[in-house]
Amino acid sequence: MRTHYCGQLNTSHLDNQVELCGWVQRRRDHGGVIFIDLRDRYGVAQIVFDPDRPEPFAIADSVRNEFVLRINGKVRRRPEGTVNKDLATGEVEVLGHEIQISNRAKTPPFQLDDEHVADDTRLRYRYIDLRRPEMLANLRLRAKVAGIMRDYLGDKGFLEIETPMLTKATPEGARDYLVPSRTQPGNFFALPQSPQLFKQILMMSGMDRYYQIVRCFRDEDLRADRQPEFTQLDIETSFMDEEGIMMIMEEMMITLFREGISVDLPTPFPRMTYAEALQRFGTDRPDLRNLLELTDVSDLMQDVEFKVFASPAKMENGRVAALNVPDGGKLSRKEIDDYTDFVGNYGAKGLAYIKVNDLGRGREGLQSPILKFLPDEVIQNILERTGTKNGDLIFFGADKNQIVNDALGSLRNRLAVDLGLLHSEWRPLWIIDFPMFEYDEDEKCWDSLHHPFTAPRAEDPAEIQSEPAQCLSRAYDLVLNGVELGGGSIRIHKRDMQLAVLSLLGINAEEAEEKFGFLLTALDYGCPPHGGIAFGLDRLVMLMAGVDSIRDVIAFPKTQTATCPLTAAPSPANPRQLRELGIRLNKKDNPE
Repeated sequence: MRTHYCGQLNTSHLDNQVELCGWVQRRRDHGGVIFIDLRDRYGVAQIVFDPDRPEPFAIADSVRNEFVLRINGKVRRRPEGTVNKDLATGEVEVLGHEIQISNRAKTPPFQLDDEHVADDTRLRYRYIDLRRPEMLANLRLRAKVAGIMRDYLGDKGFLEIETPMLTKATPEGARDYLVPSRTQPGNFFALPQSPQLFKQILMMSGMDRYYQIVRCFRDEDLRADRQPEFTQLDIETSFMDEEGIMMIMEEMMITLFREGISVDLPTPFPRMTYAEALQRFGTDRPDLRNLLELTDVSDLMQDVEFKVFASPAKMENGRVAALNVPDGGKLSRKEIDDYTDFVGNYGAKGLAYIKVNDLGRGREGLQSPILKFLPDEVIQNILERTGTKNGDLIFFGADKNQIVNDALGSLRNRLAVDLGLLHSEWRPLWIIDFPMFEYDEDEKCWDSLHHPFTAPRAEDPAEIQSEPAQCLSRAYDLVLNGVELGGGSIRIHKRDMQLAVLSLLGINAEEAEEKFGFLLTALDYGCPPHGGIAFGLDRLVMLMAGVDSIRDVIAFPKTQTATCPLTAAPSPANPRQLRELGIRLNKKDNPE
């Protein structure tokens, strides 16, 4: 139906007769001459209709925005002075000879160039929202990224293999989406949170190198970088240690950014231990573009009279940390109060501070309500340790480790944005040496920090059971600009170690057999050493596209309440279907 795409026309097509199809971006009537900007996936072409051809001119006069047209015409140069350098097609236009209205359109619920459309409206009319050039560019980038990944991994000998969507629930850290079985009443499938066990089984099957761009599902609370269904690049390989896996993945990311968005990532990617990341930045996914760092001052606060500092300084799981903000002395009291409210969201009970007006005047050159509680020696040590200069401001966090890290780590990120403290554009980082386990104070039990199939550094099962708090895992995460792009690990490949880990997590031998019997059995039949990684494709493309939400790089995303405004899903099930599945709903009592 067409000879060219609108956005592909240029001076090489001069005097060509062309057939174009697309949507009306805009119609303009200039002194009896009608201009139509016709848009398709590749861009916009300007079509001109003059009164010399009465029939097509009359049709052109009747069209409105978003009408679907088919146009025949001749490519010519734009008149002098009318060239549009902002358009790829800006040097040419098409003199319209014939026009056919393929379909009419109602007035759209929003203009495509309106930047302030509510998210619910955008998602309800997603077919219109996707016509915006920004959305089209994002989805084209996503397709390009997936293609580069496939080409790279294929060249490295990886096989693309699909794994089941209907499977068994596994402990991945979130709630499963369950699917009832009609043929086996009372039993349920689970939609996979990841293909973790299947890709390990593939390694046991001798596939050696596997990958899959796969849909995963997690029934959890949503945010800007999280959806109930998401896409990840899933990778597993045999006979390769963490060094080999990180090397290949680093090379893939360099290739991806160079070919995808013409960016050369700084190499080699630095590495940092989990413990160092928390100590310096309060998070295991630090944004290295932000030069602000936390400084531990617990040792300086143990003997001060100020119990707000002294108590956590003496706690085994407590911390007192300082965050020096260059030129932060210009912050007003209201701004400091706003930051105090902000850290309260992370459990902090307050936000102490010291403004440094003049270091040369000692205590007199400082401004803070807490100075009266701190000896001169402690104050001097704080100033020296934090490298403070005149005009700076020091924030303090004092509480349990996690609260201080969460509060000051988040404050660090916000200050960098508010005060324009981000340096450079792209800063990748590998985080390594994660703890194998973390202790749940509420449930009084151990949890795996990644997942229970991650291999420990310890080789003796007895060692991890005797000292779980000291056990490190063979896990690694890739972080870019403060966003965790993906994580992986070397896996457990021996039955006795897998049983020991499950036992420490409170899963006895009988329960382990019930939940993971197929995996445990497979481990007995010649399982090779293996490991892998998974990258969040949505987050990756979000960063590459320079947008703030993964909804802008997913064709049909859900809202924060896990609903689809376009299709009104989820929706009630047909009673007949429920009967076939043996399901009866418990109706809530009606207050009336």
